[in-house]
Amino acid sequence: MTDTPLWTPTPEQKRCTQVDAFRREVAASHGIDLPDTTALQSWSTTQVGDFWDAVFSRWIVGDRGEQPARVGGDMESTRFFPDAAVNYAENLLAGASQSGADSGGTAVTFIREDDIRRTLSWAELTDHAYAFAAFLRANGVGPGDRVAAWLPNTPEVLVAMLGTSLIGGVFTSTSPDFGVAGVLDRFGQVQPKVLIGTDGYVYAGKHQPRLERLAEVATALPTVQVTVVIGELETSPDLAVLTSGLLWSDALRAGSNLPRPEPVRLPVSAPGFILYSSGTTGAPKCIVHSGAGLALKHAVEQRLQCDIRAGDAVFYFTTCGWMMWNWLVSALACGASLVLYDGSPFHPVPDRLWDLVDELGITFFGTSAKYIDASRKAGVCPRDSHRLDTLRTIASTGSPLVDEGFEYVYGSIKADLHLASISGGTDICGCFVAGDPTRPVYRGEIQGPVLGMAVDVYDEDGKSLRDSPGSRGELVCTEPFPSMPVGFWNDPEGQRYHNAYFSRFPGIWAHGDFASWTSHHGLVIHGRSDATLNAGGVRIGTAEIYRQVERLPEVLEALAIGQSWDDDTRIVLFVRLAEGVTIDDELKATIKKTLRENCSPRHVPAKIVAVDDLPRTRSNKLAELAVADVVHGREVRNKEALANPESLEYFRDVPQLST
Repeated sequence: MTDTPLWTPTPEQKRCTQVDAFRREVAASHGIDLPDTTALQSWSTTQVGDFWDAVFSRWIVGDRGEQPARVGGDMESTRFFPDAAVNYAENLLAGASQSGADSGGTAVTFIREDDIRRTLSWAELTDHAYAFAAFLRANGVGPGDRVAAWLPNTPEVLVAMLGTSLIGGVFTSTSPDFGVAGVLDRFGQVQPKVLIGTDGYVYAGKHQPRLERLAEVATALPTVQVTVVIGELETSPDLAVLTSGLLWSDALRAGSNLPRPEPVRLPVSAPGFILYSSGTTGAPKCIVHSGAGLALKHAVEQRLQCDIRAGDAVFYFTTCGWMMWNWLVSALACGASLVLYDGSPFHPVPDRLWDLVDELGITFFGTSAKYIDASRKAGVCPRDSHRLDTLRTIASTGSPLVDEGFEYVYGSIKADLHLASISGGTDICGCFVAGDPTRPVYRGEIQGPVLGMAVDVYDEDGKSLRDSPGSRGELVCTEPFPSMPVGFWNDPEGQRYHNAYFSRFPGIWAHGDFASWTSHHGLVIHGRSDATLNAGGVRIGTAEIYRQVERLPEVLEALAIGQSWDDDTRIVLFVRLAEGVTIDDELKATIKKTLRENCSPRHVPAKIVAVDDLPRTRSNKLAELAVADVVHGREVRNKEALANPESLEYFRDVPQLST
């Protein structure tokens, strides 16, 4: 760590931020002294109800209700705005009135890697959303029913989400690079009524057909009544392979001829979205979020932490299978327009995305730490080749941004901008810690906790490490917030939900990240504290890998870890093979092909190593963390819990892992 900041906002820059205006308003209305955002953050986590009330009254469209903003005691029993009624899509579409443009102004710009483009004005986005809502309602979708999208990051998936939300449905999505098994692991649990898919997508110059796989998915989901297909590879793909399919254009046309539905405003506790965990110990967990909870949380993160304003052009490189897609589209509520990109960020040239910044006037550029690092290693220097005069903020998430990444942004991209390193999770569809446009940016540090988030770092005994900068512990949150999950799907007693977050420290949310405080009141995230992999900035569950690899007759068992390598994490897969089978290039290729087709390219391991045995606990669970400790030369904790601790020697000083 260094005491010399990489960037410090000027007094004028600070005064012009939304968070500084909010700070002044709150101090005046409550008659309190809040000299800076650090004081504001402290107030927001000690006066939780007052803080969220201030957010609702300023930025949420809906019926506030009469009850207090916060009702209940501990984190698990708290309810926010218990008699309020809110529609998420209505809040996003209300951004049109703030956008600074008329209804013909651009709301969404879509660019595919091969420069196929589509745009929607605010009026068109609204019309299409209501038309699709009417189509869904005509097909029996109502409040609480699920609509599932297996799509690339296009305007159509945004319209589908808005239409679902308008009538009170529950929207869920994943990206088309997932294989059939990966999709069914997710959608199969939530039983959608309507499935939306595509005939294919484009990545790194190659067309990837998906229509036959879409038919497999639709057939395996008995609750699906109709499958809507968006033509990405062909304008009007042949749908003969589907038993009940129709084109997206036909669905919109049908809906536009029906009466426009009124937005269904739902309680804050009502399900609105289902996102998926990475499936570390089984099938992915279906995490249920409320639309109102996301509207409240994202208003804070986008308006206050990231200073996204009406008229901004907001970009985030994401797929619709990552929570950052949900985060991105919420920026419509700020009156900002969205820039959606689908394809490889380095195709056809390494600085492709920076071209878009200049061309489209992007003000907020969101990406992964892996993209920043890859650009650095590729020698991309946008500062020398692009104007970037509209760019105010770069956000980075997905994995910790290394020190060199911070230096690269300020040295090779732009010296005067806010670099907001942020960290949160699918579990909350938001951030625990993020940027602050009024405070300095220090190399390697996240600037601090998000407003309304009572973040701390605990040692193993549950004691705060706030006064011990540099000491690593568990990232926790000690007060409730509106984007806590409604619950897990098919968890009626809430036991799985409780065990996931509240069993480590009773009454305290333990997120599963290792973190430490800094002397500047910022934080550093050191990676996951559980067995979830985080390769290339994408969280991947080991169980998803095992389910596919162990189907191969040559493989008896598998164990995957993330190995720290070259300022990132790479997946290493250890396999115990059937008798008489040896590892060779052909078997490695088969394993990789299986994972690529049935999960996604991100699940493919960088290294595959055969071993004679895999360590297990006495309850017969694979000891992934113990293997990771051995590979990284760390002391293995809790060896007494292992039934076969001698097997750890197979993972010590493995030659293949040194290159």
